[in-house]
Amino acid sequence: QVQLVESGGGLVQAGGSLSLSCAASGIIRSINAMGWYRQAPGKQRELVATITTGGNTNYADSLKGRFTISRDNVKKMWYLQMNSLKPEDTAVYYCNADITSIGRYGQDYWGKGTQVTVSQ
Repeated sequence: QVQLVESGGGLVQAGGSLSLSCAASGIIRSINAMGWYRQAPGKQRELVATITTGGNTNYADSLKGRFTISRDNVKKMWYLQMNSLKPEDTAVYYCNADITSIGRYGQDYWGKGTQVTVSQ
């Protein structure tokens, strides 16, 4: 079975940086796209950034310039580098991917999330 696991969350002060990682495991034929989302308490889950296997990226307008998404297709991992962090960035961050496995095509998978807390 396919599983996604996030890592790298923690506590950081405003203006600091943090890097998150996501690792995909299981029987995977292909990964079409990878992404990061976040959800703050009392708010809806929102898109942070996405990246295709070919390297095309897309960011939420409010985060563009501060966050950078990247990927390693061989390792089946993708990352989120967060700079100039603000208290409003505090949330649970989830990685996700559109994955084709054996007998299943283009299924959406999610990690369980990692907490990022930005203090003032």
